[in-house]
Amino acid sequence: MKIDVLTLFPEMFEGVFGSSILKKAAEEGHVEFQAIDFRQYATNKHKKVDDYPYGGGAGMVLSPQPIFDAVSERVEKSNTKPRVIMLCPQGERYTQTKAEELAREEHLILLCGHYEGYDERVREHLVTDEVSLGDFVLTGGELGAMVIADSVTRLLPNVLGNAESAVTDSFSTGLLEHPQYTRPADFRGMHVPDVLLSGHHANIDAWRKKESLRRTLQRRPDLLELRELTREEEAWLAELKKE
Repeated sequence: MKIDVLTLFPEMFEGVFGSSILKKAAEEGHVEFQAIDFRQYATNKHKKVDDYPYGGGAGMVLSPQPIFDAVSERVEKSNTKPRVIMLCPQGERYTQTKAEELAREEHLILLCGHYEGYDERVREHLVTDEVSLGDFVLTGGELGAMVIADSVTRLLPNVLGNAESAVTDSFSTGLLEHPQYTRPADFRGMHVPDVLLSGHHANIDAWRKKESLRRTLQRRPDLLELRELTREEEAWLAELKKE
């Protein structure tokens, strides 16, 4: 996969793309990252990428020309049909489901906005997806682009050491992940549940599923409305509601 980020601050991505899982994924050839300063595509004398909004108002608006030209060049160089993703507060809320969808693509181009946003023609004629991290406003789209790059990369084949890790993450199953424990079994009088020490895999699996339901019911009951429960899960959920 190729992930290109169009930004005015490419230096912000050096630590993210050069560390941890993302660095390893790039070194092993699973993904190719590039943070590109779209200011270099501006054709005016002073490399200006913004201007005053027509009709007046506060702030400045990103001009279409540098962004259109930057995207066009990335498409020509890669010879792909990329998903062009605009990071903005008006976009759909980013979810694990969206990350899984994007992880199936060959090429992503992430647009990081600033100021009062983009010229509307970028949105109407260039962008395929608009994404927001949540109902709040950041100074720019860079942090959102980092989140997307990280969440998508870890879903790519062979990126994580254990292929099951991404499959059982919170939200991947539609539920929050069950509690996790490691050694020692007794830490200052706090004990690991006996079932996890039993070696009985069927019982452990049932415990994890039930605890996943419990945690979702307690913390994100809205997720249960979106999931089609099995009969076993419905029985567990009824039991949990009585506790």
